[in-house]
Amino acid sequence: MERLPRLGVNIDHVATLRQLRGTPYPDLLAAARICESAGARQITVHLREDRRHIQDADVRLLRRELAVPMNLEMAIADSIVRFALKTRPDWACLVPEKRREVTTEGGLDVIKQKKKIAQVISKLQKGGVRVSLFVEPDVQVMKAARELGADAVELHTGRYCLARQGVLGRSSERIAETEFKRIQISAILAKSLGLHVHAGHGFDLKNVSAISGLQDQNREPLIEEFNIGHSIICRAVLVGLEQAVHEMLAAIGSP
Repeated sequence: MERLPRLGVNIDHVATLRQLRGTPYPDLLAAARICESAGARQITVHLREDRRHIQDADVRLLRRELAVPMNLEMAIADSIVRFALKTRPDWACLVPEKRREVTTEGGLDVIKQKKKIAQVISKLQKGGVRVSLFVEPDVQVMKAARELGADAVELHTGRYCLARQGVLGRSSERIAETEFKRIQISAILAKSLGLHVHAGHGFDLKNVSAISGLQDQNREPLIEEFNIGHSIICRAVLVGLEQAVHEMLAAIGSP
């Protein structure tokens, strides 16, 4: 039986450092291999339409060389879908994408974009790629994801994490409690519908533990997989990438 939860490390910001000055370093593959050896069970990269960090060649190289599965975060744009079908990552996580955003803001609108998303899911699955949807923790969204035929949902935990960090003002504690309940209810429903349940966005060593501690009626983790990048890379500046991954594994209680 697979050990849960898994940690997927997003290494986008290793590429961000490289792209800032157009240097050949830091080496993205070397970073991925450190994460692998430290216990990460997946490497996640986001190939953005504007190629601000991860490049096409990075995805091809990682797909060829990684010892663990690769999760490709991607928009539903036709050109990106075609690229994904050529490279065939283990997972494709469909995300919303705006050119001017600093990071992904909010979950994919699976209601308004239902027809397009259904087409993309079908194409990817026929190409041998499992598909997750990066979505808001919402009951109706979980049902829609199931109807669309997705393999998994990745719950957008950004608002919860910000609230736990206390940056949403005086309402932070109340918002954190509300968001926690939304995540819990959505995860329970998604799992009952037969969807794999992943989570990501905004996690750090302190705010991840409550979510990773969520359990189903069989006392198994509700969240199978955490995809975490920014806080791990930031921590790595101080303690090194291997240690940063070890610390996050401990924080999510990964065996």
